[in-house]
Amino acid sequence: MKSLDTNYHLDFRGNNWPSLAVHVCLRESKGTTIMNTLNNANHAAASSHKNTKKSFSVYLAGDLWTHKDLIGNALLGDYIKKVSRGRYECVLPQDLEEPVHRTVDIRNVDLKHVMMCDMAIFNFDGSNLDSGTVVEFIYAKMIDVPCVILRTDFRASGEGAEGQDPWNLMASHWPRSKVVKLHGMAEYQGAKAGSLGKTIEKLYKKMSSQIIEALDSVRQEAPLVANPARMAMLYDWAIECPGAGYSQLFDKADLQQLLAAKIAKGLLASQ
Repeated sequence: MKSLDTNYHLDFRGNNWPSLAVHVCLRESKGTTIMNTLNNANHAAASSHKNTKKSFSVYLAGDLWTHKDLIGNALLGDYIKKVSRGRYECVLPQDLEEPVHRTVDIRNVDLKHVMMCDMAIFNFDGSNLDSGTVVEFIYAKMIDVPCVILRTDFRASGEGAEGQDPWNLMASHWPRSKVVKLHGMAEYQGAKAGSLGKTIEKLYKKMSSQIIEALDSVRQEAPLVANPARMAMLYDWAIECPGAGYSQLFDKADLQQLLAAKIAKGLLASQ
């Protein structure tokens, strides 16, 4: 049995993750390093401050093609942070990408942020879902990231059956996922309040409140994998399976820090 005492601090593109003092017990099994127990030494300090609350990073995925997409994403992310009083802070892939010289590196960076974030929101708008968003959603489900699916498009598509989600059936019924459906036109008309600024304020406050409620709910659901050792192996595989240099963005210490942070926040099983 090996033991390792260390202090973890993750810096996430300008957003400081909680500094974790973690005791990690490691066991070598068939060449795979497995984390068995993690104790967050900051727990006692945090519990001594009644007003201390956990904050969660949220990957906000969706179309990135038009000014409406880009500004809409930015507004939504900003209002989610404000309405949740900092409990949820969105990471926008549009702020990570370059407008030119688009290569596999963009895919790799986006997938890495899906993995690094605590939770995710996926915009499922359009008569056909954005294919990149769907890939990111399935990758998030592969590593058991709690997700909220948002649809404001009031058009019906997919299987078309009453009571079913208005998109392709293959993207429905995934665990640890909450769906928020809003009628975009009705919400806009209901939010009209004289000036455009007031309309935006009313519309995005209401949308954000419903999304935050769904985020609060879905993160309370139990992780699918109850065994931390199995989850560590699953993340090992998730780093290898995309290929095309993706695994080079991580090292073993990165993975240990990531799992420790998510366990400390109650997003992954600790035992």
